[in-house]
Amino acid sequence: MRIDHIAIAVNDVEESAKVYQKALGADSVEFETVESEGVKVAIIHLENTRVELMQPTSDNSPIKKFLEKRGQGLHHMALETDDIEGEVERMEDCGVQFLGNVRPGSAGTKVTFIHPKSLYGVLAELCAHPKE
Repeated sequence: MRIDHIAIAVNDVEESAKVYQKALGADSVEFETVESEGVKVAIIHLENTRVELMQPTSDNSPIKKFLEKRGQGLHHMALETDDIEGEVERMEDCGVQFLGNVRPGSAGTKVTFIHPKSLYGVLAELCAHPKE
C-alpha cells in the first residue's frame, strides 16, 4: 500500500483550490462531483501524492456533518491498494472495522473507509484505481 491522497473538508472548494494550488505550486486542479458521497472535490496533483479538497453538495453529506462538528480541516488519509476486496478481508481478520462496504468513489475508484477506532482516531480510506 501507499498513501494515495490526503482529504481536507472545506466550505468552498473553488476558493480553497486556488489557495492550495498557489501554496503548493501545483500546475492544475481537477474538479469532480461524487454523487454517491455527496461531495464536490478538487484534486490537486503533487509529485508523489494528491490533495483532495471536499465540499458537501447536500445536507445529508458526511462532509456537511463533519464541517458542522469540527470545522474545516483534515478529514482522512487514503491508502491505495491493488486488491481492495482482498485487503478488506485481510484487515477484518486482524480485527479492523469498516464503515460500510466497498463502493464507487471519484475517478472510477473503488473505496471503503476504516473506522477511526481501528486506527487510534484516524479515519482512513482504502482505494483501488481502475486497471488500465
